[in-house]
Amino acid sequence: MSDFYGDEHRAFQDQFETRRMADLMEQAIFKTELDDMDRQFVQTRDMFFLSTLDHRGRPTVSYKGGDAGFIKIVDSRTIAFPSYDGNGMYYSMGNLAGNPEVGMLFIDFEKPNRMRLQGRASIMANDPLLAEYKEADLVVRVAITQTWVNCPRYIHRYQKVEQSRYVPRVERETPFCTWKRIEGFSDVLRPRDQGKVEAEGGLLTIEQYMEKVAKGET
Repeated sequence: MSDFYGDEHRAFQDQFETRRMADLMEQAIFKTELDDMDRQFVQTRDMFFLSTLDHRGRPTVSYKGGDAGFIKIVDSRTIAFPSYDGNGMYYSMGNLAGNPEVGMLFIDFEKPNRMRLQGRASIMANDPLLAEYKEADLVVRVAITQTWVNCPRYIHRYQKVEQSRYVPRVERETPFCTWKRIEGFSDVLRPRDQGKVEAEGGLLTIEQYMEKVAKGET
């Protein structure tokens, strides 16, 4: 009896004659904690994809980025990551507060490799790890339920050109985000951003902003 597959999975496995293979995969590669190789892989990632469910049960996927090391290994069964300044929606954070089930996908595009992780997230007020992340609003801890390495054969090989200039770093001031200069947004910015628009070059129309996006100038 599998704890991972449901009737719907089994139906496709039987249709394509992969049930025995799927059972072997579950036995051979699924883990409930990180080994040394997993730790090394996760700790050197500078991005991952986060899957959550909203209040209506709809799935969504979010990109989370930072400097290598921004995903912390708390212990073999727990990882943590920060929630940095975003667009004010707190969509992923709100989803996690309502439904803690989470999926995470870690990828190395230069040496194709990927790891999947399922877990239960928690957001604790005044988490002590907040002190380790400049400008983070929150810290999310994920208790691992399952993790496994996926076949990398369909991962396209890419090389990183440069780090995002917006990732908060202790040694310098974080640049002001370009979208916050769009007309209509300046009046609703959070207090710490009030008054910065003019200093950064003034307002932009939505068309001007989208032109910058298209050119990679944001």
